[in-house]
Amino acid sequence: MAHGRDPVADKAFLIALASFRDGRYTATSTMDAVLLFSGQGAQKVGMGKDLYDKYPTAKALIEQADKALGESLSSVMFEGPGEELTRTCNCQPALYVHGLACLAVLKELLPALNPVAAAGLSLGEFTAHAAAGTYSFEEGLRLVQKRGAFMEEACNATKGPMAAMIGGSDENVIKLAQECDVDVANFNCPGQTVVSGTEEGVDKAIAGARGAGCKIAKKLNVAGAYHSRLMHSAMVKLAEELKNVSFGTPSMPVYCNYEARVVEGPDDIRSMLEHQVCGSVRWTASMQKLVDQGHRLFIELGPGKTLAGMMGRICKDATVISIEDVPSLEAAVAELGK
Repeated sequence: MAHGRDPVADKAFLIALASFRDGRYTATSTMDAVLLFSGQGAQKVGMGKDLYDKYPTAKALIEQADKALGESLSSVMFEGPGEELTRTCNCQPALYVHGLACLAVLKELLPALNPVAAAGLSLGEFTAHAAAGTYSFEEGLRLVQKRGAFMEEACNATKGPMAAMIGGSDENVIKLAQECDVDVANFNCPGQTVVSGTEEGVDKAIAGARGAGCKIAKKLNVAGAYHSRLMHSAMVKLAEELKNVSFGTPSMPVYCNYEARVVEGPDDIRSMLEHQVCGSVRWTASMQKLVDQGHRLFIELGPGKTLAGMMGRICKDATVISIEDVPSLEAAVAELGK
């Protein structure tokens, strides 16, 4: 594992060791990096299409997903419509497949890459486990699709909202949530938390946000109250599915959202994946632990640059390279291979 690595030093290190041949970088040593995977909300129509068209590795993985699911997830990813892609049962497997397709091509083009840890925001935690080989691509895909379906059912049954709380301290938002009988869904980065729960409770939290030190409080455009007690039915159903999954030993440390630590062993992995459905996403704490261990190079795999933005508020001297399509992938390979 990396300790105290400087991104600038990493580049200089590879300049001496790497060469560019046949469109790929090869090196006599490795580059340590932490993999980060996007969560629900990052999806967008067209995701993965240019990777599918240009790289056989990505095409094969996306086609494998279609075959495993018995339906054309790729057409929803590539063509939408947006309302269909945004459905929880579609966007979760779409983000899972897209993140792993980005990683597969990156590994192919940059053999020097050495993933030393992985984490993912909410749904992304499942992608991180697939990247670490905790379970097979197809087993993880089917699990993610069921998770999305269970959560969609819970959303339809409970109709709860979520709201972003910007500018307040974690402690004040936790206290406000308790007073309003809602849950803190996400600790994304300093000054950015999300509450989740009943309509009445979230409205009350928004009304009390300024008094709790928040500069902005607004409802999010989401289908339901994710990471709250209103997702309990989804958690129970997912727990049953997790019993049937064969978990191996991850090839690298995988950080869980629920307790912001590295998971250990099949029972622990099952428990953490189960409880994060209703539990808080402790992203700030997870990233801080990685930073405290000396990690400074992170690769975000998924649409947009949300995780890079969060990291910018957690650790100013961390480097996050975001990959979502052919241009960003090729730019990343060129940057990392300097």
